[in-house]
Amino acid sequence: MINKTYKEQLQTWDKQYLWHPFTQMQDYVKETPLIIEEGSGIFLKDVNGKEYIDGISSMWCNLHGHRKKEIDDAIRRQLDKIAHTTLLGPSNIPAIELAKSLVEIAPNGLKKVFYSDNGSTANEVALKMAFQYWQHKGFKNKTEFVALRCPLGRLHTDCSLSCLDGLENILKENPGRIAAMIMEPLAQGAGGMIIHPQGYLSGVHALCKKYNVLLILDEVLTGFGRTGKMFACLHENVAPDIMSLSKGINGGYMPLAATLATEEIYNAFLGEYSELKTFFHGHTYTGNPLGCAAALASLELFEKEHILENLGPKIKHLQTKLKSFESLEHVGDVRQCGLIAAIELVKDKTTKEPYPWEERMGIQVCLETRKRGLLIRPLGHIIVIMPPLIIKTHEIDRLLDIIHESIQIVTSSKPR
Repeated sequence: MINKTYKEQLQTWDKQYLWHPFTQMQDYVKETPLIIEEGSGIFLKDVNGKEYIDGISSMWCNLHGHRKKEIDDAIRRQLDKIAHTTLLGPSNIPAIELAKSLVEIAPNGLKKVFYSDNGSTANEVALKMAFQYWQHKGFKNKTEFVALRCPLGRLHTDCSLSCLDGLENILKENPGRIAAMIMEPLAQGAGGMIIHPQGYLSGVHALCKKYNVLLILDEVLTGFGRTGKMFACLHENVAPDIMSLSKGINGGYMPLAATLATEEIYNAFLGEYSELKTFFHGHTYTGNPLGCAAALASLELFEKEHILENLGPKIKHLQTKLKSFESLEHVGDVRQCGLIAAIELVKDKTTKEPYPWEERMGIQVCLETRKRGLLIRPLGHIIVIMPPLIIKTHEIDRLLDIIHESIQIVTSSKPR
C-alpha cells in the first residue's frame, strides 16, 4: 500500500490532469477518485488496500482474471525478444501464429485476419473493407450501411421477429445502394444491452444473402466466450462476411483487435500495384507482438481450463439469481445473454417511466456498490453486469446480492 502523502497527491493529479472517458468531469472532481493499484483473479485493489469484485471485467474484456500467470509469462517471454515491430511490410511470429489460430476457431469462411488496436478500429476496418470491396467489384453505388438503432433502454415491448420486416423493406428498396449491414450478434452492447430474440440473427443473415448485402458482425463484446460459445454467431450457425474482434481477444491485457474477412473479399483487393486496389489502411501498433503473444496464451487457456465447457452452469445460475430483481419496485426490465446481464432502473414500474437524467440513478447505484466492494459501471439508468468468465457461482451470488442491496437503498431514498 502506498503512503498517505503520495495517495493524496495522486488524487489531486487525477483531478488536475486526467480527462476520463464517458465521464462528466464536473461531477467527477467532486468525488474521491477510485485509484486502482493492483489486481488478482476477479478482484481489484485500490490505493487504500480495499478489494472490489471486477463486475465489468475492466470494461468487458478481462476473461481469465488479473495477473493470470500463463498470460503474464507469455508477455515476459515475448518482451525478451521484441516488444513491437511494424506489420507494414515485415511480419512477426506472434502475429502469424495468432492469425492462424483465429481462422481455425472462426465461423466457416473467414480466412484472412487484419489487425488493428481496439473495437472501434476493428469496425472501421470492416466498414472500409465492405465499401472498397463493392467499388472493386464495379458496384459503385453501394456506399451505404444499415445498422441497428441504439435505444439505450427498453421502454417498448419486444418486437420478436417482426423487426425483420422493417429490415427487409429497407434492403428491398435499396439493394443497389447498401454495401453492408453491421450489427452486434445476440446482444446490443453500449446501445443498452438489448438482447435479440432467438432467430433474429439468422433472419438478418438470410436477408443479407437475399439482397446481396454483406453482413458485418461486431463480436467485440460478444466474442471469446461471453455468450457461452466462442463467438455469439455460432449460436445460430451464422457465418458473416466480415467479423470484428477485440476486448477479450487477449484476456483484456493489451490493446489488440482483428477484423476477419472471407477469401472473396480479400481477393477483390488483389491486382497490379498500378490498379490501386491495395487496402490503404493500417495502424502503428497493428499486429503488436506483445498483444498477439497474450492472445495466444489466452486461447490456450480456453482449452487447458475448459472455459467454454464450464460456462453453462454459471450462465444458468446467473439466470436463476437474476429473477429476484424482477420484483423490485424500480426495476423495469432484467435481461441476460450468457455472462452478460442488464438491470434497467425506472421511476415507475407500471409505465416504465425513466428516471430524470439529473438524478444520475445508474451512477448512484454504482457508487453504492463500490462501498460494498463491487466495481460496476452503468449505461445511463441501466446497470451492466459482465464479470470475468472465471467467476465462481458463489462469487456471482455475492455480486448480485450487492447490486440488489444497492438498488434498494438508492431507489428508496429518492422521492417518488
